[in-house]
Amino acid sequence: MNGYSEDLRKKIVEAVERGMPKIEAARTFGVGLSSVKRYVATYREGRSLAPKKRPGSEPTLDEGARKLLEANLEEHPEATLPQRREFLRRMCRVSLSDSTVSRTLRRMGWTRKKDRWARAREMSG
Repeated sequence: MNGYSEDLRKKIVEAVERGMPKIEAARTFGVGLSSVKRYVATYREGRSLAPKKRPGSEPTLDEGARKLLEANLEEHPEATLPQRREFLRRMCRVSLSDSTVSRTLRRMGWTRKKDRWARAREMSG
């Protein structure tokens, strides 16, 4: 889940600074009371209200690699995960496991059906 926008955080802090009770601000803006308290404390300490960077590692494949993979899926829907992994190794010089390739394809909206890959929304129609 992404953090609340900096704009929303500022509005919450402004409401509390104008005298709105924190519990009422939480209800009004649809956030937790703990979040309201944290935003107000952060503001009063003079720190930025901008959301912090999300934890975790960076995506293994950049946008260019995803586009190449997308084109490969369109061109060769019958290819296996090891074949896709080898394609990415040759074209993008990136070494991935079959599991990583499978997760990436799922995140891109592709699913395995019988002996070929297809867009999930294509199958629902």
